[in-house]
Amino acid sequence: MAPRQVYKAQPRISKEGDEALFSFDPVMRQLLFSRGIDTNEKALQFLHPNYDTGLHDPFLFTDMEKAVERILGAIRENEYIVIYTDYDCDGIPGGVILHDFFAAIEYTNFENYIPHRHHEGYGFNARAVPQFIERNTKLIITVDCGITDHEATERAGEAGIDVIITDHHEPSETLPPAYAVVNPKRDDAYPFKGICGSGVAYKLVQATITRGREQGLPFFTNFKVGMEKWWLDMVGLATIADMVPLVDENRVLATYGLQVLRKSKRPGLAHLLRKAGGSQKNLTEDDIGFTIAPRINAASRMDNPEDAFHMLCSRDEGEAGAKALHLEKLNNERKGAVAAMSKEAKHRLESWSEIPPVIVLGNPEWRPSLVGLVANSLAEKYGRPAFIWGRDGNNIIKGSCRSDGIISTLRLMEGTADSFIHFGGHHFSGGFAIEDTLIHSLQDNLVGVHALLGDTLLTESISYIDNDLSLMDVTSGLIRTLRTLAPFGEGNPKPLFRFQNIIPESVSIFGKAKDHTKMRFMSGVGPIDAIAFFKIPEQFAVMPEAGKSLTLIAHIEESFFMGRKETRLRIVDILK
Repeated sequence: MAPRQVYKAQPRISKEGDEALFSFDPVMRQLLFSRGIDTNEKALQFLHPNYDTGLHDPFLFTDMEKAVERILGAIRENEYIVIYTDYDCDGIPGGVILHDFFAAIEYTNFENYIPHRHHEGYGFNARAVPQFIERNTKLIITVDCGITDHEATERAGEAGIDVIITDHHEPSETLPPAYAVVNPKRDDAYPFKGICGSGVAYKLVQATITRGREQGLPFFTNFKVGMEKWWLDMVGLATIADMVPLVDENRVLATYGLQVLRKSKRPGLAHLLRKAGGSQKNLTEDDIGFTIAPRINAASRMDNPEDAFHMLCSRDEGEAGAKALHLEKLNNERKGAVAAMSKEAKHRLESWSEIPPVIVLGNPEWRPSLVGLVANSLAEKYGRPAFIWGRDGNNIIKGSCRSDGIISTLRLMEGTADSFIHFGGHHFSGGFAIEDTLIHSLQDNLVGVHALLGDTLLTESISYIDNDLSLMDVTSGLIRTLRTLAPFGEGNPKPLFRFQNIIPESVSIFGKAKDHTKMRFMSGVGPIDAIAFFKIPEQFAVMPEAGKSLTLIAHIEESFFMGRKETRLRIVDILK
């Protein structure tokens, strides 16, 4: 079997690259070169994103002009507008952007609508259209959804409702019959394909403001120049949470989005971060990934997605604080539900005489929105792919799968495609829907494909090490260097370092459930801690022991948890 994880060193910087980047220190030169930046000009552009010069013209989008004119027409005629958004941490912030825009121009004849994940499911749903007809809606604007939703678009059109689709997902062969479709992936007109759904919504707002001012509409007379920049907090939140590539204009939007988030006047965000022990003024992309996004997503996974929407857009301290507390409660309930589901799954597996090479487990009472976390837990514990399912509010069996890091779940599903209503994903994770009559044979089918395809299922996860360092290299100067490369994410991975032949002074586990690892090392500049969340010493490639030499693969980070600043290593793996 192939190893679960392969570590490779980044190619060393070329002589030409070293000379071109001579104004930077050696560590930075290598980090820039590893990211395809090999000239001083490219480096300065990357390290200093510029809002005024780094964003593309929103009118480059096909149908943008058409969409803007329709919105301005609706404003002039005081038509009822519905903003229909997805329920995740891209759609909800996008809905907040449009809400805040209409509120800022003092237009009140609109509503935000977010479908219920469990009962309505993903996308622009045809079953929601009748209620919009009843409200005499004349315009629907979708955010982060709609690009493949032909039925709902047709139904709205037949009722005399124009639909403007803003989305960033891949379109099908034909576009829905909408009034306008604003999507960077519909053609080659827009120069950057990687923008998220909230980013497209922000572009729509930018363009509408531009034309509204040019036309001298009264709604825009009190709209201050640059006011829309305050909504970059939502664009940055979504751009980072949706894991789109943080390059090109996404790097600009994420960078400025984080700056606005650190001084955002949204009371709900402040309450949410305080409750979680985070620091708003020092907020990073990690705080979005591990603190804010899970709580926003918990609203749709466990209850009503509108709770997250109101937490973000409310300016009332009391209401926003109550919503933030509610999301914290829902997030804890989500953790408890996942723990209970994982416990039940493991108990059932322990009763089996033999665990097959592919695990398939489910329960009609399990929420499909939570089964991915259970699948991940089982794949890690038992070292084999796990397909876990539940039943949604429409009585459809849906599931998620996770790889063990060796076997491709996508190839497994492709090998038994007839088993599914639909499926998708990549080598290490995916999702599926299946008929009731086929769920009980799914494990046999997948195990059969596993035996039939054999080594062709093997895949590997490759991580690239940026540099070899010693513990003495972990200084405040290096932290400042790394900070200029942030924010990190897809397309700009967090720098990964290898520390060879280092000896931990102590190894311990911590946390309420004793499921986190902490090691302490001594260096010439004092003690330095290395931590890993949700992983205990026995789960690493090599189990660490105090006093024994090891090789550490880790990121370097600053933590501000509970107001305490700490430089530490975030463990990725432990090797010999």
